[in-house]
Amino acid sequence: MADTAFTARACPLTDLRARSYTGIDPVRRTMTSACALRWDTVSVTPEPSSFEIRELHSVEDVHEAARVFDAVWPGEQSSMPANLLRALAHSGNYVVGIFEGDQMVGAAAGFFGPPASRSMHSHATGVLPEYRGRGIGRLLKRHQREWAFSRDVGHITWTFDPLVARNAHFNLRVLGARATEYLVNQYGAMADDINRGDDTDRLLVSWALAEPPASTPSDDEVVATVRIPSDIESLRRDAPDEAAEWRIQVRESLLPYLQTGLRIGGFESKRGYLLVAPAT
Repeated sequence: MADTAFTARACPLTDLRARSYTGIDPVRRTMTSACALRWDTVSVTPEPSSFEIRELHSVEDVHEAARVFDAVWPGEQSSMPANLLRALAHSGNYVVGIFEGDQMVGAAAGFFGPPASRSMHSHATGVLPEYRGRGIGRLLKRHQREWAFSRDVGHITWTFDPLVARNAHFNLRVLGARATEYLVNQYGAMADDINRGDDTDRLLVSWALAEPPASTPSDDEVVATVRIPSDIESLRRDAPDEAAEWRIQVRESLLPYLQTGLRIGGFESKRGYLLVAPAT
């Protein structure tokens, strides 16, 4: 099977708006039209033109992706073994590499949810450290949306560490995904160098592809806030005891609010998570 590729220049916003949907079933046509309109509402900076995203179909490619994941999450055990990536790809799930020229600089893997949910769960995305901050995250999310829409998937879910401010900002403020659940120690003990010794609390978010992005609530709507550190990764390296205290503090602050029915309505760098009343 030939690789399918996506580049930053392959599907600009003007192409999305002008695309013909003749021959697509009505449900998919509605979703794909909404895809074009919805992306226009997300603040998008110019994307890197040198990166290309390709589906991975060969054994060699999935082994290279596994090496990328292991470089991002080093440890005694492989974080995403090649045989698992191969099984996911061969059964029709989402397994891609991010390339600069012939070099794979990132990889991502996801799988379909229950059939009735028409969803995909984006389980792991890793980018080599020297390539971060160059717009690959936005490029990848755009690719996932196109890939999902072509398979009648209506929303994408994933988890992220609620202590990582840059991820909270990107997921909730840039993409407008909705935080749906706080998961305590979701993956249990992990052996990689990043997660070792820490509880793996995660926020589950849902990105409804055919709906307007969630907007940051106004001050009048905010009932409570939960602050997080600006750079938990540096704290874990330089002050691990303080980092561990932040884990407990944020968990014990957020969970009671969520249990009373409040929901996370957004994120700001200074105030942290913005809690709002449940939608009526």
